[in-house]
Amino acid sequence: MNLKIFSTIVILALASQVISKDYKGAELRTYAAYTYGRFEVNYRASCGAGQTSTFFTYHELGSGGVNDWNELDIEMLGRYSDDIQFNTITPGQVIHVHHQWLNFDPTADFHTYAIEWTPDYIAWFVDNVEVYRQTGAHVATLNKPQKIMMNIWPPAYSSWAGELDSRRLPFRAYYDWVNYAAYTPGSGNTGTGNNFTLMWRDDFDSWNTIRWAKASHTWDGNNSDFIPDNCVFQDGKMILCLTDAVNTGLSDRKPPFVVSARYQIDTVTVAFSEMITRESAEKVSNYWITGATIQRAILQSDQRTVKLAVTGIDENNAYSLIVLGIKDLASPSNILTGQSLSIQMPPRWNYPLKINVGGSAFNDWLGDQDWEENRDYGRIGGAQGSFPGQGIAGTSEKYIFQSEQWGIVNYKVRLPSGKYRVTMLFAENYFSEAGKRVFDINVEGVYIARNFDIFSQVGAHAACRVTAEEVVIKDGILNLHFGDIIESPLLNGLIIERLPSGNSHREAEPIKNFRLEQNFPNPFNNRTTLRFELERDSRVKLTVFDTRGTEIATLVNANYSAGQHEKIWEPDIPSGVYFCRFEVVLPGRNFAIMRKMILLR
Repeated sequence: MNLKIFSTIVILALASQVISKDYKGAELRTYAAYTYGRFEVNYRASCGAGQTSTFFTYHELGSGGVNDWNELDIEMLGRYSDDIQFNTITPGQVIHVHHQWLNFDPTADFHTYAIEWTPDYIAWFVDNVEVYRQTGAHVATLNKPQKIMMNIWPPAYSSWAGELDSRRLPFRAYYDWVNYAAYTPGSGNTGTGNNFTLMWRDDFDSWNTIRWAKASHTWDGNNSDFIPDNCVFQDGKMILCLTDAVNTGLSDRKPPFVVSARYQIDTVTVAFSEMITRESAEKVSNYWITGATIQRAILQSDQRTVKLAVTGIDENNAYSLIVLGIKDLASPSNILTGQSLSIQMPPRWNYPLKINVGGSAFNDWLGDQDWEENRDYGRIGGAQGSFPGQGIAGTSEKYIFQSEQWGIVNYKVRLPSGKYRVTMLFAENYFSEAGKRVFDINVEGVYIARNFDIFSQVGAHAACRVTAEEVVIKDGILNLHFGDIIESPLLNGLIIERLPSGNSHREAEPIKNFRLEQNFPNPFNNRTTLRFELERDSRVKLTVFDTRGTEIATLVNANYSAGQHEKIWEPDIPSGVYFCRFEVVLPGRNFAIMRKMILLR
C-alpha cells in the first residue's frame, strides 16, 4: 500500500476515535421530501431525563445555510410525564416553541400525534384532537420541502433536557406506524376539513429501504453519534435506541435499580429505573421492610412504579427497604440481585408554605432547587434569572420578585392529600410592553390562565399574583405546568395554603372577593346554570374547557357589579367531562376557581 495513503487512513482513524462520542443514538428519515401535508405518528416516547425522542420534518440545508431553515417539531423530553413540546424553526434558525400540557404520560403508552402543515397555519394534534395552532407571518416562510424524521438523542443542554443518568441506559422509543397525507384543499379524505389525502402508511413490519434511510451523523449539541444498529425493526415496531458505545441495538446488560422509595398513608411507592416484569414486581417476597408488614405489591400502568400496601410504619421512625429479584424486560432479563435504601417520609410543612422560585432561602421563604425523585419540591426546565436591586411595585417583599426561573415548564411540591390555595407570584423585569411574553398556566390538570401576559396585568417591575383558590391534591404531588405561547414563561414565587377539609365550598373559606357555585343540574343534558357572587365590582371571565385544556366556549368576559349573578349555558357539544373556569381580574392580582361539569346526551 502507498505509504501516503496508509498514513492518511491512520490519521482519519485516529481522528474518528477522538471525535467519537460516549453515547450512540439513532435516526430514521425519509428519502423523499414533502411540501405541506399531514404528518402522523403513533409512538411511545422514551422515559428519563437528559434525552429526547422525536417526530419532525426538516429541510436539509443547502448553500443558503440557516437562512433556508424550515423545521416542524414534536419533541418528547423524557424528563416530563405530562408535557409535549411543539416547535417551528424558520429561516435564520428562529425558534417558535410551545410546551403543551398532556393529561397522560407519553412515556407510559402509545398515543397518536400529528402535524398539519399548510400555507396558512401549522397545527398539532394529540389523539386526533387539535391542541395547538400557529398562524402569523412566520408560517409563510415555512415553504421548503422537508423530510420526515424520527430520532433519539441526548442534548448537551441540561436546562432544556435535564441531566442524563448513564446508569439508566439503554433508553428506547417505540414507533408503531407513520402516515403521510398530502395537502389537497377542497378535497381529500382525512385531516381538518378533509383537506388532506392519505398517500401512504408504514406499519413498520419491516424496514422499507426504498422509503427510509438510517442516519450516521451527529452535530454540536448532540452528545451521541447516530448509528444504524440503534434503529431496529422488531415485532411490528420501529425501535430507536440510545445506548453506550458498547451495548448497542437491543442489547441490555444492566439490571434495574430502585430510584426512590416514599411512604404516604399505608403505601410505599417504589420507583424503578426502567420497565420491569409484572411477575417479579408483584411478588411480595421480593421486598422487605424491617418492623413493617408488606401485604401487597401492585405494578402501576407505567410499568416502572410499584405501590406496596404496608402496615406497621410510624412516620416518626426511620425505615429501610430491601429489594431483590426484580427483572427488567430484556431478553434474557437482567435481575436486581439486591438493593437497600432509606424510605423517605412525607415532608412536614409549615403553612403557608413559601418558595422563592429561582432564588435562595430568605426569611420564611424556602430556597429553590431542581426537582428530583428524592426531593420534596422543585422546578423542571429553564434557568435562573436575577435582577438584583430592581425596585418592585405593589409588594413589601421585592426580593422574591427580583429572582425568577424563566423557561420553566413544571413545578412540583409534595403535599398531603387535601385542599389547597395556591398563589403564584410573577414580575416582568425584562420586557417593557405587552405581548412580548405570553403563556398558559395549568394547575393540577386545570388551566387557571390562558394567554397570560404579566405586563398587560400590572406593567413592568410590579408584583403580580395569580391564585388557584381550591386545588385538590389526591396523588401526593402538586403539579404546575407552564406552556409558552410567546417567549418563555417565568415564575418568581409560590405560596401554598392548606384549606380545612370538608365537602362544602363555603367551609374552605375562599378569598371573599368572589365565589362560584357548582353548576346545576350536574350532570346535565341540554342546559345548566352557573351562579357566581362578587363582593365588589370586578372584571369577570367564565370559560369552558375540555379535559385536554382546549377552550370550548367563553360564556362571560365583561365587567360585573357586586352581588349575585348567573349564566345559563346551552352547549351544542358531545357528552363528556368539562371544566368551567371562573376568573376575576383585579389590579395586580387574578383569582380563579374551577368547577367540573358532566354533560350527558
